[in-house]
Amino acid sequence: MIRPPGLPLLRRALPLLLALGLAGCAAMSSRRATAPTGPPQREISVWTLDLAPRFNPYMRRVIGAWEARHPGVKVRWTDVPWSSVERKLLAAVYARTAPDLVNLNPPFAANLASKGGLLDLDAVLPPAASVAYLPSIWNAGRQGDQQFAIPWYLTARVTMANSALLRQAGYGAPPRRWEEVPAYAEAVKRRTGRYALFVTVVPDDSAELMESMVQMGVQLLDGRRRAAFNSAAGRRAFAFWSDLYRRGLLPREVVSQGYRRAIELYQAGDLAQVATGPDFLRNLQTNAPGIAASTRPYAPLSGAGGEANVAVMNLVVPRQSRHAPEAVDFALFLTDAGNQLAFAQEARVLPSSRQALQQLEQQLAAPAAEPGQAMVQDARRLSVRTLAQARVLVPATPGVKRLQAILYTQLQRAMLGEIASDRALAQAELEWNRYAEARWP
Repeated sequence: MIRPPGLPLLRRALPLLLALGLAGCAAMSSRRATAPTGPPQREISVWTLDLAPRFNPYMRRVIGAWEARHPGVKVRWTDVPWSSVERKLLAAVYARTAPDLVNLNPPFAANLASKGGLLDLDAVLPPAASVAYLPSIWNAGRQGDQQFAIPWYLTARVTMANSALLRQAGYGAPPRRWEEVPAYAEAVKRRTGRYALFVTVVPDDSAELMESMVQMGVQLLDGRRRAAFNSAAGRRAFAFWSDLYRRGLLPREVVSQGYRRAIELYQAGDLAQVATGPDFLRNLQTNAPGIAASTRPYAPLSGAGGEANVAVMNLVVPRQSRHAPEAVDFALFLTDAGNQLAFAQEARVLPSSRQALQQLEQQLAAPAAEPGQAMVQDARRLSVRTLAQARVLVPATPGVKRLQAILYTQLQRAMLGEIASDRALAQAELEWNRYAEARWP
């Protein structure tokens, strides 16, 4: 995932942009109340992320089916590149042209919700709407006593490992727990000359390292949103990563390049394992067929409790929406069991619908239709099973991206030998608390 240039400035401008946009929306609402009444606009605007053109037929089918149930109401669908959605949405809020429904990742959605930019869905959701979804996934879209998101599709990472490199390093399978990684990484490096794994410490990239801290027993924040990570567990986690790097057991680029570099190294045969989704195998079979032939799926790395991470994609309703009931109705239709199952089959993701997940698991239990797809199907079955022990390890709380940036920046300093890891963690605590006290006095 690549963030657009200038995004930090946009994030700092978020409160002002939202205030201006929401104030304008209120003014428009007041003018509409005194203007002559006319026929209501019967079009809802829906934004999704990176679905076009691959999923154009799917989205058109769903939109057509929903419109057939709602005569006179049209859906105007826009697909937005992931790298520009934050910038485009903030600009739309400022211009008072925000969509009625938008597909967002949880951190940005939570930040918008905390600024009053998203509608509390409890007022427009039908009773017991949450029952259709996995409970932990539904609750991940809640902030305080408000429901700001409807969950859509999920991804649960598994470990893809190069079995040839594992055998060369003396392993039949990669480790299951983080505590086993240092000895494993040393064996891989000593016996193969390659690296065991790549976990980026680039502040605006993957949250995998921060998730690993939670798996290692680190509590990130307390109930007042103040730092709780400067603890015995936090000091062990910072020492874990800084020691691996200083010993040369992590690629040097983890401090300068993001997750995409892990994929490149794995495809080149220079990495023993990578944490990714099952669909990675299809791309690998095209880009590096020799590596694909040696690749096997395994359970993801976890902590002592065995918990894995699940990533959620949400649907939210901006507060500016003039058609919130229709937007929520469309979101519930898009995420019902039938439509989620169809999308999971096409996109090879996991559904947040309980019923769709059960049906998908039954389908995956059948033999693969093509021999070349057996490994992909094995990986998808493993991904489904992983959900039983998975949760959102880093909840989408306001400021979570700032927290990641602070932790990663200080950990980089420790890795590069500029500061001891304990001092780096203490500095991260100081910086976060300074930010938190200003935002949440």
